[in-house]
Amino acid sequence: MFLEERHAKILSILDRDGKVLVKQLAELFNVSEDSIRKDLSTLELDGKLKRTYGGAVSIEEKLQMTEANRRRISAVDAKRKIAQAAVNLIRPNQFCFLDISTISIAIAQILEKSSATFNILTNMIDVLVMLARNPNIRLTFAGGLLNGSRDGFSGALNLEFIERFRPDISFIGTTGVHFHRNSLSCHKSEEGVHKARMIELSKSTYIVAESAKLGVECNYCFSELSNVEGVITDAEVSDNLAQQAERLGVKIITAV
Repeated sequence: MFLEERHAKILSILDRDGKVLVKQLAELFNVSEDSIRKDLSTLELDGKLKRTYGGAVSIEEKLQMTEANRRRISAVDAKRKIAQAAVNLIRPNQFCFLDISTISIAIAQILEKSSATFNILTNMIDVLVMLARNPNIRLTFAGGLLNGSRDGFSGALNLEFIERFRPDISFIGTTGVHFHRNSLSCHKSEEGVHKARMIELSKSTYIVAESAKLGVECNYCFSELSNVEGVITDAEVSDNLAQQAERLGVKIITAV
C-alpha cells in the first residue's frame, strides 16, 4: 500500500469513528507504531486531524466539543437567573422535561440541592449526573444516539422513547426567538425535531433563552413561537417585542 493510500484510509476510519489508535492502525496496516505516529504527525500538520495520547481525533469532533464547552461558560449569571425563574414554575411532583441546553444544567444545579420532590425527564447527560445525586428526584433518562457535542442523546430511538411521555411542563433551549416571524429556531435540524416534538407532547412549554437570542432567527425553524406558554429571559424586552408577544399569546418572564 502506498503512503498516500494509507493516509486516505486513516482519514476514512477517522471520519467513521471520530478517533484512531496508533496500536490498532499499526496492526491493520502491518507497519510499526513509529510509522503510524509519523503518519498522524503529517496529517496533523496538514490540518486533517488532532493528535492525542495514543492516537488522534477528528478536527470536527474537537471543534464540536470546544463549542459545547464554550457555551457552558458563557453568560453564566444570565443563565442562573433564568434557571431560578424556571424552577419557580415547577410544582412538586410535577412531571418536568429538561431539554439539551446549558440553562438546563443551571436548572439541574438548583434542583440537585432541593429537598422537594420532583419528577424529571431529560436526554442531557450533565442533567442526569447532577440529579441522580438527589434521592428526592424521580429521574427518567431518554437515551439513543449520542449527539455531536457529546452532551446528550437524540436520533430515532430517542424520539421513539420520549414520545411515550406527556410532561406537565417542559423547558426548551433555543438559539433563536423571533417574535415578528413567530419562530423558534436552532442550528441543527436533528435537534429541532426533538424540541418540536416535546413542545407538542407537553401540557405547557417555556423557552429558556438569554436576551441576546431574542430577535434572532437561525437556519432551522422548529416551531412557531405561539405554540409555547412563554419565554423566560434575563432582561426586559422592548415595548414592541412585548406587544408582539402579547398578540401571539406568549408570556414573557423576566428573571431578576
